Amino acid sequence: MDISEKTSNDISFEDFRIQILQDYKTAFLSRTCSLLGRKEVLTGKAKFGIFGDGKELPQLAMARSFKNGDFRSGYYRDQTFMMAIGILKPKDFFHALYATTDIEKEPMSAGRQMIGHYLTPSLNEDGSWKNLIQQKNTSSDVSCTAGQMPRLLGLAQASKIYRNLKDIDASNFSENGNEIAWGTIGNASTSEGMFFETINAAGVLQVPMVISIWDDEYGISVPAKHHTTKEDISKILSGYQRTTDEKGLELLKVKGWDYTALMHAYENASDIARTEHVPVVIHVTELTQPQGHSSSGSHERYKSDDRLEWERENDCNKRFKEWILESRIASEEELELIEKEIKKEVRLAKREAWSEHLTTQLNAKRELVGLLEKTAIKSPNKVFISKIKNDLIAIDEPIKKDIATSARKAMRYLIGENTFEKQNLISWTKNYLESAQTKFSSNLYSEKESKATNVPITKPAYDENAEQVDGRMILRENFDELFKNYPEALIFGEDTGNIGDVNQGLEGLQAKYGELRIADTGIRETTIIGQGLGMALRGLRPIAEIQYLDYIFYALPTLTDDLATTLYRTKGLQKAPLIVRTRGHRLEGIWHSGSQMGGLIHLLRGMYILAPRNMTQAAGFYNTLMKSDEPALVIESLNGYRLKEPKPNNLGEFTVPIGVVETVKEGTDITLVSYGSTLRIVEQAAKELIEVGIDAEVIDAQTLLPFDINHDVLKSLEKTNRLLIIDEDVPGGCSAYLLDEIVNKQGGYKYLDSQPITLSGKAHRPAYGSDGDYFSKPNAEDIFEKAYEIMNEANPSDYPKLM
Repeated sequence: MDISEKTSNDISFEDFRIQILQDYKTAFLSRTCSLLGRKEVLTGKAKFGIFGDGKELPQLAMARSFKNGDFRSGYYRDQTFMMAIGILKPKDFFHALYATTDIEKEPMSAGRQMIGHYLTPSLNEDGSWKNLIQQKNTSSDVSCTAGQMPRLLGLAQASKIYRNLKDIDASNFSENGNEIAWGTIGNASTSEGMFFETINAAGVLQVPMVISIWDDEYGISVPAKHHTTKEDISKILSGYQRTTDEKGLELLKVKGWDYTALMHAYENASDIARTEHVPVVIHVTELTQPQGHSSSGSHERYKSDDRLEWERENDCNKRFKEWILESRIASEEELELIEKEIKKEVRLAKREAWSEHLTTQLNAKRELVGLLEKTAIKSPNKVFISKIKNDLIAIDEPIKKDIATSARKAMRYLIGENTFEKQNLISWTKNYLESAQTKFSSNLYSEKESKATNVPITKPAYDENAEQVDGRMILRENFDELFKNYPEALIFGEDTGNIGDVNQGLEGLQAKYGELRIADTGIRETTIIGQGLGMALRGLRPIAEIQYLDYIFYALPTLTDDLATTLYRTKGLQKAPLIVRTRGHRLEGIWHSGSQMGGLIHLLRGMYILAPRNMTQAAGFYNTLMKSDEPALVIESLNGYRLKEPKPNNLGEFTVPIGVVETVKEGTDITLVSYGSTLRIVEQAAKELIEVGIDAEVIDAQTLLPFDINHDVLKSLEKTNRLLIIDEDVPGGCSAYLLDEIVNKQGGYKYLDSQPITLSGKAHRPAYGSDGDYFSKPNAEDIFEKAYEIMNEANPSDYPKLM
């Protein structure tokens, strides 16, 4: 639908009438889709439905002020807005409801997300950026309430960066930072910490965002009195409101059924945010939810009769229609004709979407039935295969699962047979399963040539008598080269700017590159990640610093629900190449020596997780990541900043391969695998093992996601036939993951002559002090004794029992 950017202040009455009738069509279209969508769920054609009914009018006002280049970071009830800006069509709506796996038919996620989750493509087919200035943009939604807020902060901050840093090529991303980031959220979800953290950070940063709060006085079945102090989020936020003397945010409040007031409120909010870079909150009150929270239940169960009657009378679409009639903008007959045509349009879209959704499965069903019939004729188990075939025929509207199950179960009755028909069935089944699986599992990581694992290796180069310097100096000078070579690169975090991070890895760089590129933040891990995510979605190359690994768990929801899934849930249509920098591993105390890698490697699939053993390796990883376009977590060794390392002469250029292990000591008797700070202790133990005749091979895992894509550990096991994995995570944590990768995935069990062993930290967090470290995490004696024990079990005569 064509959305005019004229405002109500500069159009004629006839133009205004056309705009109003267009808005009424969109509102009625959206509501009709919601009503029919719920019926499709109740008939079993869809699994679940959550719709935008009751929120139509304010979303129309928002759409009127939303311009090319702007970004939305929204809420799963924004279907009217998406329809109003011309991105969501009724057929798209129903394909999303049916979870169609064709990205052309279901352009929001190809069935990977439920109805109500929207996006616009940011990337071309080769993974390069589209011109985001020439289109209206929406970042891919998440279901988690308030989960969209941290990302919103970064989307808005990108405009501030583009407005104030002139050396960046902004040609595809910004016109002088004039773009607004528009956020939407339900009133109950403002109880979440993510919301308040974002509000506070936006007020501090002064970025162009407009947050709409859709307030229908409920959160699922729970009324506002259980969610919000004073039952009014505006009253709570009033302390953030700017004054003539103090910066803050602008706060507007408007009724959700008042069309003209909504239009003026959104025009005003747009002007303030776009020109002044001031965040604005629009609290939209007196909204309704005509069908309740979702298709899972009825709101009649928890709303009083008086409330239900109020909602019927104050439904925004009903009030909008009454206003149109009272203002003589259109007659009852005109509106009835519009409604009749829209109902016809939506019913047709539903039928076509369902037919298109079924076509692939029906074709596959027909092919499989034919194969089963031919296979049954030649099989002694004809009766059983024929039953599977007939059961499949009886399914009028099959899903992919029905077809896959039928084909795979038939194989059980063909064991031991060797016919042409069986081979055809096997070939068809394998192709079908591979094709179907791709529709659900592709794009977890980049599949483009630019992916990080394709970056060519450039080794560190050294002068003949290379200077030995603190590891932090290598990091600092390498970062200096990166910020010099990549104008779009910036870094921010707690203590990151003025003092150059807690370990001085950025010392002096703020003075050189300015406070926007090397920036301090408040103590607010979630929105630090949100800043980076949002800016990465808009073409910048941010590095978000979390001071210690232990604190990353305060940002974990945004990392696991949003950043790590961005490429996957958009099926490669959006990317967010954010680098998260932190430090951890062995030091002192429960909260400053984190090694909780087991949790991270399972929760952050979709990101790279890198654990360099020293600062040269860390610098190489940063260089590699800047040459690619994927998100990663880099965990520097907290006790390595003051250790001496030879200084490379090609800082900013050398790269460390991602997914490749490094053998730091060759050996013949046993393979020792570790990473990070613990690797230094493993190297020490390996030297001591030599003294008792044990020649250990030491391998640095380096990258945990992905791990050892070349299967170099397997090659080591072919030689040593023994494996010890050392890890300072808790028992069953990262060491168990590495064991599974080596023994099961790589097939290392075939070369083992001894039981593979994992040596981890204790189940508790590390206690304080050097003794706390020694008795909480693997030490050199633990490693020596465990390796010796393995060799004793294999050859007790050469290696008598130690203790």
